Formats: sequence, structure tokens, C-alpha cells
Amino acid sequence: MANPSQVKLGYVGLGVMGGQMVDRLLEKGHTVTGWNRTKSKAQWLIDKGMKWADSPKAVAEACDIVLSMVTDSEALKKIASGDSGILSGLSKGKIWVEMSTVSPAVSKAVAEQARSAGADMVDAPVSGSVITLQQGKLSIMVGGHAKTFERVKAMLLDIGPKVTHVGENGLALVMKIAANLSLATQILAFSEGVLLAEKSGIPREVAVDVLTHSAVASPMIQYRGPFVLKMPDEAWFNVNMMQKDLLLAGELSRQLNVPLPTASLSNEYLTAARAMGLADQDFAIIFEVLARMSGVSK
Repeated sequence: MANPSQVKLGYVGLGVMGGQMVDRLLEKGHTVTGWNRTKSKAQWLIDKGMKWADSPKAVAEACDIVLSMVTDSEALKKIASGDSGILSGLSKGKIWVEMSTVSPAVSKAVAEQARSAGADMVDAPVSGSVITLQQGKLSIMVGGHAKTFERVKAMLLDIGPKVTHVGENGLALVMKIAANLSLATQILAFSEGVLLAEKSGIPREVAVDVLTHSAVASPMIQYRGPFVLKMPDEAWFNVNMMQKDLLLAGELSRQLNVPLPTASLSNEYLTAARAMGLADQDFAIIFEVLARMSGVSK
């Protein structure tokens, strides 16, 4: 393939993460054509030079490589299929880089459809958040043919500095699910520690400061731990999204006979959050669930 900066890129799904990725690609000098279900949410990218397409199919037709990131397996099926879907716009030599966190089985099925059109598809979920992406520290896992991985690697390195080929189609998604199940369990344990300190008489702000600078402070805890003091105005990764990933982990655990005791428990706290009307909050709202159970108020 040509010099990466000369390759025509497309992006379907310009939400919080997808939009930020396009922004980075534009800054790196790439030509990007995009589509989003709600065009107004993509206007800031159009203002920065992104070209607009009227459908996922139009994006695929206009580009050498089309990337996508949507909420779940059903959303992937919607952007993939039908007269306006990505599959109908693919042709020989094109590559689809699918970055959503979805069922590995669904992703593999879509990849086979892409190959039947003469194109190829890799799954390429990411590890990190908005701030990780903005800081240029995002990690990307890729599953699919090794030759296709080599063709998209340079472009993906313009999004994040760590790009790893983990194996065949679907395995990057397995790796992502394996990583994400830890996020909820870490927040739950962090919340337990903060509340134990707070009910002992230590100010919440002090407890958060100590823990986020201690040995337990993973990169995720460092940037998400302070959410227990003030939640973001817009969720980086809401309760429903995190629970979707834990349910995917549960499906895999049953298939593979791997018990997931801490992930299963964390999932119950997410269910409690939804019952409390907190589904649209960042999943760090697990703290609020545990705080209410502990008799601690804001």
C-alpha cells in the first residue's frame, strides 16, 4: 500500500472515542471521510477538514481503509449490512479495521462477509480512555491476517504508540474483554478503600489522593479514581457499556470454563447502578452505589 499519509481513510461512528481518533488522524495529515448517525455531533471534525459521507457504504466506497467504532454487536450489524452498509461499499483490496468491543463470534462472521467481497477485515479494539488517547498513550490490539495487520500498522500507530497483533480474527476482542473485566473490579476495590478510610474519619479527598499515588494506582485508577470526587459531565464509558463488556466476558467464561468471580460481583454493582437510575453515568459510579449501601452521602 502507498505511503500511509496518502491512503484515503474512512471512519464510521464518531462518538467520544471515534471522534478523537479522527481528530488525531487529521492532525497527522491523513485524509479522512466520516459518517455518524447524528451529523451534528461530527460537525467539529468537518470544521477541521474531515470529509462527510451520507452513509457507511459511501465511506467504504471513498476509502482504502475504513475504520469503525460503535456501541455493541447489534450496532455493528446495522452499519455492516443492508444497501447502505459498509459491506456493500467494500471491494477488492480494501481493508476494514473494526474497533468496537463486540462479540468475537459476530465480528468473525462480519469479517468473512468482508472477505467474500474481496476485501479484508481485522478487529482492532483499544485499551485506554479519552485522556489516554489525547495523551498519545492508547494501546491497540489487532486480530486478523498478519499481512493485513502489516498494511494497517503504520496508520494505527498514528492513533496510539502500542499496536499488537495477537492472532487470528476475534482474538483481539477476546484480549480486550479480558482487559476490560479488570476495570470494573479495580474501581470496586478502589471504592471500598476510599469508603473504609472515609468512614474512619479521613476526608474523601485525602483518601483519593493517597490511593491514586500508591502502589494500587494503575493508570486507570490514576485518571478515573478522582471521579469519585466529581463525575465527568459526559461519561467516558458508561454503566451500560461496561456491563455489556462484562456480559461478553461471562459468555466467554461459560464457553471456556474459566470462573470470573470478581467480574461477576462487579457486574451486580452495575445492575444496582442501573436500578438507581445511574446507567448513563461513567462506570466509576459504582462508588456511589457502594456509598449508599455504606450510609455515606455526598
